[in-house]
Formats: sequence, structure tokens, C-alpha cells
Amino acid sequence: MKGRLVRALVLYILLTVLFGILERFYPSIPNQPKWRRGVWLDSFYWFFTPMVIQILSMISIALVVLPLYLLLGRSLQWDSVLAGYGPISQLPLWVQGAIAIVIGDFIGYWTHRWHHTRQLWDYHAVHHSAEIVDWLTAVRLHPVNDIISRVMQASPLLILGISPIAVEVYVPFLSSYVALIHANISWTYGPFRYVLASPAFHRWHHTMDEEGWGKNFAGLFPIYDVIFGTFYMPRGRQPKNFGLYGETITENFMAQLLYPFRHWKFLSKWLNQSKPVTEYQEEETVNL
Repeated sequence: MKGRLVRALVLYILLTVLFGILERFYPSIPNQPKWRRGVWLDSFYWFFTPMVIQILSMISIALVVLPLYLLLGRSLQWDSVLAGYGPISQLPLWVQGAIAIVIGDFIGYWTHRWHHTRQLWDYHAVHHSAEIVDWLTAVRLHPVNDIISRVMQASPLLILGISPIAVEVYVPFLSSYVALIHANISWTYGPFRYVLASPAFHRWHHTMDEEGWGKNFAGLFPIYDVIFGTFYMPRGRQPKNFGLYGETITENFMAQLLYPFRHWKFLSKWLNQSKPVTEYQEEETVNL
């Protein structure tokens, strides 16, 4: 537990310095406030996720995967689980990791689209509630949203026989890259815009303007958006307006945690600032 906290703290400091420099020299929105409303809330999310949500996610993944391992006749000894199984486990760890990233991003694309439907939008709305988007916005995720995404992406990979170690070694890179695509940076990657998700690509996903609704769901490989007709990245323009369309979520952790349950009678008075499902959410669903 202490190691998780130390890693999170070190990465927080490094990324604060790195993105502070990049956002100064390559801003998508010049003079965007760095000490914005919600920065301390998102900082809390940064430490809450590895200390709580990642652990709950691992338990949830185990509850899904281990029964299937038993059905396959696999040993549940720790060394055996870490080694993976089948032909794919014989590949070098870096190859397994590369396979996991490609397949995982495909699953992540569809899981993300699912979060933009009526069934899961109330959880995902918390992530879209930030009116100023920067690298720290990446970790503003409702625990249910985060756990569903992790379980949906990791479970199929483990069932395929990929070693958990092969996935874990890429976690710091993936965490840093997710932070990058939220950062206030104008990079589009030019001719490589279809190869790798850029900050401009993902920031269009966060716009409250109608032109960006239901677009750019991929976390790493925009080719999935190209294939399935959800790619949007106009040349020469950067998104400027962020947040929820016609909807308000309080900048408070408990309020955001309880937001999906705001229609429950005993919570409605405390969360009376929240509004019902909006045109924005319905549009996102239609655009699927």
C-alpha cells in the first residue's frame, strides 16, 4: 500500500512538471488557468484511484477470471497465474504486452461507447463534468465507471492466456499517456493523427459543442474511430468549450460519487443542484 502511494506521488510530481512545461509552450488554449476550480478534487482522485479503485478492480477481475480458470483446469497458484497459459504465454513479455494494448484498446473503444449510452452515462458524466480540461482531468472517474472499464479490458486478456505481468509493466506508460491526451496541448500529430491518439483528438471528445458529441472514443488508436465512423478532428481548429451540456455536477467528491443515484428520494434533496438526463446525453446515445 505504501509503495502504491509513493509511486502515485512521484508520478504526480513528474507529470505536474512535465505538463506544466508542455502546456506553457504548446497550449491548445493559451492562458488557460492552471489552478482551476476542481484541481484539488482531481488531485484527490489521482491518489484515491491507486489506493482504492485499483484494488477493488483487481478483486472484481479475480471474481470474473478465477472461476473461468477453474473451468479450464488451471492451477490457481500465484506463480501459475502470473505465468499465463497457452501458446500466447510462450511469447516474450513485451510481445504479450503489445498484443494486450492493441486488443485492450479495441475493447476500451466499445466500453467507452457503452458509457455514452443511457445505461452508464450517469457514471461517465462525472468524467465529462470538468469545464477546464487538462492532464489531471484524466483521473476524474466515477468508481463504477473505472471498475467496469478495467474489468471489461483486463478479463478477456487474462482469459486469452496473457500474463498479468505483461499488462502491468505498461501501466505507468498508459497512465501517463492518458494524462497526455487530456492535457492542454495543441498537438495533432499531423499525418500520424490516424495512428495514435493526440491531445487535440481526445479534447474534441470532451467538448460540449454538438459537433464533438459521440466522437473520438479510442484511448490509443484512432483507427478504431475511423473504422466505425466516429473520428472527428477538423484541421486548423482546437476545441474550446468543455463540460456537460445543460447539466451540473458539484465539484465535490461525495456529490460526484452519489450523482448517478440522485433520483433516489433520500438523496434528491442533498443533490438538488443536479438535473435530469439532458439533450447532450441523448444525442451521444443517438450518435452511437
